[in-house]
Amino acid sequence: MGRRKNTGQDDRNEGAMDKAKGRMKEAAGALSGNKDKKAEGRADQRSGTAKEKKGHLKDLLK
Repeated sequence: MGRRKNTGQDDRNEGAMDKAKGRMKEAAGALSGNKDKKAEGRADQRSGTAKEKKGHLKDLLK
């Protein structure tokens, strides 16, 4: 049994989820005054954006 190939759409979906998770963490950090949680949320959002761009690039190079 082989692993399923990760497609561009999969990367875009995963990126969108990371961005949403990051927005929630950032908001929670802002509400609670937790700077670390807020920074972690921003990092998740950047990671999500990178994954979305990776997915677009995969689709372009098909």
